[in-house]
Amino acid sequence: MLGMLISEIEQKELEYIIKREMEEILLDIESDYIDPLIKNAMMERYQVLFQLFRRIANQHEIVKYIR
Repeated sequence: MLGMLISEIEQKELEYIIKREMEEILLDIESDYIDPLIKNAMMERYQVLFQLFRRIANQHEIVKYIR
């Protein structure tokens, strides 16, 4: 297990960056032009980002991104 000490400002920045990336993935997944294999890889990336997001965000924010 690894630990990390970050300030509140850094936490908010990480939260913002992860949310933006997850929102972008969700928009791309809805596209009919993207190959299903690519969509699968994108969903795997989304799951990794969501696991990170769960560690730094509050419950209210997490609920918005549960798939």
